[in-house]
Amino acid sequence: MKQLQTEKKAANGKQKPGLNKKLKAGKKHKQKPKPKDSDESSDEDVEPLKETRVSDEPIPRKTRWTNKQRVLVLCARGINHRDRHLMNDLKTLMPHHRAEPKMERWKTLSVVNEMCEMKHCNKVILFEGRRKRDLYMWLANVGKGPSVKFLVENVHTMGEMKLTGNCLRGSRPLLSFDESFNGQPHLALIKELLTQTFGVPNYHPKSQPFIDRVISFTYLDNRIWYRHFQILSEDGGLTEVGPRFVMNPIKIFSGSFEGVAIWENPDYQSPSKHRQILRKAASMKYLEKTKHKIDRELNAPKNTHDFDPYGEIFQGKAERKAEQLVEKEQEQPQRDQERRQIEAVQKRMKQKEAMRKLKLAAAKKNALKKASKINGRKRTAERPSNKKGMANGKGKRQMNGRGK
Repeated sequence: MKQLQTEKKAANGKQKPGLNKKLKAGKKHKQKPKPKDSDESSDEDVEPLKETRVSDEPIPRKTRWTNKQRVLVLCARGINHRDRHLMNDLKTLMPHHRAEPKMERWKTLSVVNEMCEMKHCNKVILFEGRRKRDLYMWLANVGKGPSVKFLVENVHTMGEMKLTGNCLRGSRPLLSFDESFNGQPHLALIKELLTQTFGVPNYHPKSQPFIDRVISFTYLDNRIWYRHFQILSEDGGLTEVGPRFVMNPIKIFSGSFEGVAIWENPDYQSPSKHRQILRKAASMKYLEKTKHKIDRELNAPKNTHDFDPYGEIFQGKAERKAEQLVEKEQEQPQRDQERRQIEAVQKRMKQKEAMRKLKLAAAKKNALKKASKINGRKRTAERPSNKKGMANGKGKRQMNGRGK
């Protein structure tokens, strides 16, 4: 019977598993453990390290990246090559930056906030160029604000200066601020924005756990001077790395690229206005020069009497003047004779020079004639004679150029 049942099952096909089995209530199927591959390794198989240390240093704790500041660095179309190199230098010094292609000029600045949201950035550095000459820089805290607009002057990039300083790429810098940043409220706000923008967050994935450079911000002449140095020793030895530039603050807005102007620089002068003043000063210099010339001609002293060419005769003693005139008249014929003699000598010298030139020209002509005759004789002598002439003995006469 069992053999018949097995033959029927084989004939009907494969039997579906688990149809005749009854599940018991309250019990779950136990899944069989999968075989482990030989390549995969789990933490359970690895033996723990021994609790021994060579040095007495404390065990480093596991740290977490908490300050997640990301800075979007981009520029608008219209900047020149030097400004673009400055932006690239700042990107190399900021491992926590995010790059973005050039922004079109016709777009409004509020579009930058949307770019930051897409890139998950908290801060922005935007470079904006005007007339391929002037460079403006925006620093903004995305979302709540504020935002500051600077005019960047005296730009010197790292490739341009070629300084001796060198630091580790991706290391965290020390930020050094002048004491004047704590004196005024707008400078304190700018200081906080600069620290959050240029300061590299601790334990950033792209940063290095070293501090070997300093970024200094100095407030002088109503401007902020940016310098970057390498730390050589613990005593305070520094060498400059670059880049260099000067930030002239223009306005501070309450929002991110929008809002009310909280502060405005009263001493700010636009670069186009400055160039216009220089051109006016150059034109005023020319106008003042012409004005002085006209005044000098108008205020010059005028002659109130006619000038007498013989007025000197009647000045001084008359006898002495008369004696001088008599002496001049007596010396005049002697001077005339000396002048004639000198002219005669010069005339003779000119004639001699002309004769010498004629003789030289004639000698050259005769020499050329003689040379041409000699060359002609040589050519006739070098010509080959006829066979008959050589046989009759006439070859010698032809060679010598003589006949019977």
